[in-house]
Amino acid sequence: MTAQASFQEPWFQVLQRVEPEVKRTHFLTWFQHTAIMSLSDGLMIVGVPNVYAKQWLEDRLSQNIIQAVQAVLPEVKEIMYELHASLADPQQKMGIDVQKLFADKKRKQRKVPGRQEVRLVEGVSSKCLNPKYRLNSFVVGANNRLAHAACSAVSSAPGTLYNPLFIYGGVGLGKTHLLQATGNGILASDPTKVVVYMTSERFTNEIVDAIGKRNSKAFKDRYRKVDCLIIDDVQFLANKDRTQEEFFHTFNELYDNNKQIIISSDRPPKQLNALEDRLVSRFEMGMIVDVQFPDFETRLAILHSKCREHQAVIAPEVLEFIASNIHDSVRELEGVLIQLIAESQLQNTTPTLRSTAKIIEKLGRSISVSESAHMSIDNIRTPEEVAELVSDHFKISLDELMGSSRKRQIILPRQVAMYLIRNELNFAYEQIGDSFGGKNHTTVMHACEKVEKLIQKDKSLDRDVNAILKAMGKR
Repeated sequence: MTAQASFQEPWFQVLQRVEPEVKRTHFLTWFQHTAIMSLSDGLMIVGVPNVYAKQWLEDRLSQNIIQAVQAVLPEVKEIMYELHASLADPQQKMGIDVQKLFADKKRKQRKVPGRQEVRLVEGVSSKCLNPKYRLNSFVVGANNRLAHAACSAVSSAPGTLYNPLFIYGGVGLGKTHLLQATGNGILASDPTKVVVYMTSERFTNEIVDAIGKRNSKAFKDRYRKVDCLIIDDVQFLANKDRTQEEFFHTFNELYDNNKQIIISSDRPPKQLNALEDRLVSRFEMGMIVDVQFPDFETRLAILHSKCREHQAVIAPEVLEFIASNIHDSVRELEGVLIQLIAESQLQNTTPTLRSTAKIIEKLGRSISVSESAHMSIDNIRTPEEVAELVSDHFKISLDELMGSSRKRQIILPRQVAMYLIRNELNFAYEQIGDSFGGKNHTTVMHACEKVEKLIQKDKSLDRDVNAILKAMGKR
């Protein structure tokens, strides 16, 4: 069956409606080269290039798609998804190129001026607040509850209760999230407020520039007109005497006029030995709160929150495994998760304990696992895990193994993987074919029979298969 040219335009319109509701990476991955194959008696057949796209659209995005389709084609009552491997062939140009669709939309958006995230006094340079940082998206636990409560109070009534607000803690524990979320909260309550967020390094550069241009007075006047000044990583003002002096006077001016000051550091004020005593004493005038590394339950809650944010479904034991093995930085915790999600999307695989352990080991971390998790790592239970072991053993990429390459150095490992999935996991030929991009069950049957015969006479292949079986926990 081939896609009808008359369906290209309506499908294009459908995708334009779906795109704003779906995370960009998911849109580009799962809608690429899809097409309407037929439309009859209210039933629309949507063609997809691989089984992973079919599963994702059916399980995760079916509601978004049916709503968009019915807005364009009201006569559609039902949608079915069918695998059409020919859609993946760029030469045939059958499906919609969503990469181009997204690029075209971005070009049009560039003609429209973007909204300024932070209202600034004229002449003030500021690193804009990131709108994704919100107090209601910050995962609260015993390690940060007081800091979160203080930030919430400040965002509701800046310049009154806790001024200055001083937040300290190690790298990657969420201080920047809290700072920017508080700034966003102040603007949400009163968009007319002037909120300036910047690093201490940027503040220093502003002062150096003002001194060089001999306009220090203009600098002072500008920064003393803000309603909320947020300085990140104030410890980097150490040994910068002129910067500390200007900050001291700016601090006093803002404080005396009931303007909010929020500061972060990697240590409490008393330990900022390289800062002037008069600055340290000012920091201690208000509320001092710390942010510590979260406990296991909070780390797990953060991972679940990030999975929702990225619309990713990951097995609970995998998330628990990550939470158990990352002990120092929330940023690193999120980094492992993002890398895991990216690999699973790019390679069309399901995240496993084994693949997660590899990512963590790349960070130089030693792996600690429970007995049940160790059994899960050692005993392979899914086609994706078998394919991962086979690709590692034969030193080829997982994409090549699961793809359609006809190179001999790829075909044989692919057939070995099919053989092992059939013989050791007892999957049906049709299931195995679906896992390998929708291959026919007779192709899988032929592969299994071929490997069965080869290992009887090829000692090298027999050793390869036994090595993989051992890695699977079968020997």
